[in-house]
Amino acid sequence: MTEKKWWDLAVPLFSALIAALVVFAIDGVGSPDGVIAAGSAAVFVVAYFLWGRALLATFSRPRAIAFFATMTVSLAVAVAASPFMAIMQTLAYPLAWVTTRSRRGGIAGSVLIGASVFIGFAAPAGFDAGGLLSGLVSGGLSVIFACALGLWITSIAEYGAERAQLLTELTAAQGELATLNHERGVAAERERVSRDIHDTLAQTLAGLVLLSERASRQSREGDVVAATASIATVEQTAREALAEARALVAQTAAVPADDALAAAIERLAERFRREADLVITLEISETIALDREAQVVLLRCLQEALANVRKHAEASTVSVVVGEDEGFVVLHVSDDGVGFDPDAPRSGFGLDGMLDRVALAGGSVEIDAKENKGVVVSVRLPREGFGA
Repeated sequence: MTEKKWWDLAVPLFSALIAALVVFAIDGVGSPDGVIAAGSAAVFVVAYFLWGRALLATFSRPRAIAFFATMTVSLAVAVAASPFMAIMQTLAYPLAWVTTRSRRGGIAGSVLIGASVFIGFAAPAGFDAGGLLSGLVSGGLSVIFACALGLWITSIAEYGAERAQLLTELTAAQGELATLNHERGVAAERERVSRDIHDTLAQTLAGLVLLSERASRQSREGDVVAATASIATVEQTAREALAEARALVAQTAAVPADDALAAAIERLAERFRREADLVITLEISETIALDREAQVVLLRCLQEALANVRKHAEASTVSVVVGEDEGFVVLHVSDDGVGFDPDAPRSGFGLDGMLDRVALAGGSVEIDAKENKGVVVSVRLPREGFGA
């Protein structure tokens, strides 16, 4: 039941009940005072439906003046006719607070109602000492109690409204946070896919380009045997690219789950030997233990380092060392190439992608590079799990 419907029932029913008690039980049927009291109660009800009911929805100053003027006058007349009608205060005070919807309005309305009760008690006695005392006690105490209770209930209502507002704001903030997290997740996933594509398909396709150029050159030079071998390497590398693409689509790592890390490193080194005519030496500790995700990170770093050697270093020899150091698995990749200036701006994605990937795994990357003195890339990954 809505607030307005509740008052629509309470005001007429309660007023009729009090008027009936006065007419039939207290003053007696046919008593002029009882008729006046009942008539005043009827005026009270009419005032509610004419002006008070609308105030429950929207406050209007002219409507409030009309309602309170009529209500207080009818209440004063009713109490003057029959003191028992003072019980109508229990209906009038709550109406004063719910129709004004403010502390100031509620207090002002309560004072008006208390004044009407005071007049109702004092006027029939000619405002003598006894009537004034009765009016002060009844009206004054009721005003104090009504204001205290009204202020308390108002504070509770305001507290509830504040909590509701905070809940609404919190819900909205959570919605915004969920949206931001979703967008961040999408961006992170996009970046991950970009790294995977760069570290797998892009590297393999770059190798295919080099192999194809070499096969074409050998064919023009008439070296059929070498050209045939290069074409066979192109075919094998293309099959590896296809497998990498399928692994990306399936969101799996590039290395089969049952494959040993050392074997995967050897296979990767062999591919770069074929593609770039590099001399690659391997030194791999037999006691290395890394979880699945960390193995993928290590292989991606090795792949990026070898790809940079192939594209930029102009090197002939590369050394790959994988070992352990104080709870970390360490990868060192060094070459005898031309090196580079590590402080110079980088336009490629590879090294930055390597740094991000290793950082997410809880590791670190060091690059020792000097012009014409080769490059050493050192990657440290924790042994105790991904991101440990």
